[in-house]
Amino acid sequence: MSYLDALPDRYRLILCDIWGVIHDGVDLYPGAAQRLLQWKREGRSIVLITNAPRTAEAVEQQLHRLGLPREAWDGIATSGEAGIAALKGVGAPVGFIGTHEDREILESREVAISDGSDFDQLACTGLDDVRHRVEDYRAQLEELADRDVLIHCLNPDRVVVRGGTTEPCAGALADIYLGLGGRVEWYGKPFPAIYRHALKLAGNPPADEVLAIGDGLQTDVLGAAHMGFGVIFVAGGIHAGEPFPPGFGRDHGLGDWEPVAVVEALR
Repeated sequence: MSYLDALPDRYRLILCDIWGVIHDGVDLYPGAAQRLLQWKREGRSIVLITNAPRTAEAVEQQLHRLGLPREAWDGIATSGEAGIAALKGVGAPVGFIGTHEDREILESREVAISDGSDFDQLACTGLDDVRHRVEDYRAQLEELADRDVLIHCLNPDRVVVRGGTTEPCAGALADIYLGLGGRVEWYGKPFPAIYRHALKLAGNPPADEVLAIGDGLQTDVLGAAHMGFGVIFVAGGIHAGEPFPPGFGRDHGLGDWEPVAVVEALR
């Protein structure tokens, strides 16, 4: 019997990552929907927590297209929601790096975006529709750093696996920008704001009743560990079946901390 088949009763809230755990950007993983539905039948609350730089509504629409039943989860917390709230408070149009679709989503939420260079802050949701390599953005990032533009990174993930192919995310651009001396505000895992939002959606249970599930060591695992949650590491996602690294807790100031379980997938 898998650890997933009989979770301890104390875990009343499950914070489940989406990309790399429930789907690969193209298809649902086998057994993932059934696992979530099982936990719902056991009376647990499930909040999907994702570094998607989009609204919860946009993520819900994607999950619907992929075939995840709506009854498999209770709420969605996204890094995009946190970033949008901050961008709306800027009080002036911001620059933008990302896809046309992501821009439309931000503008639909009343985030003003500049088409020129008259901005001192910029929203980054990821790579755009034309440039598919991180290095293609270096010259632009150098110019932004020279102007001391503050970049709001709405997705801290560095890479994602879409249908078996690795693709860079906004976090990879932000890393280059930091290396150039630029300033970055981060939204999403592993930062506390997205967890506080997720807990609020579930009625703010205590940390010892929360179980986080994810495949990203530096985002899902590290963020949840710092929050004091139990963590299940899904090894079959972004890290492609690698074992959980020995000494992870020690290397990140967590002492002898370890995940409560390591699994290949939710099935």
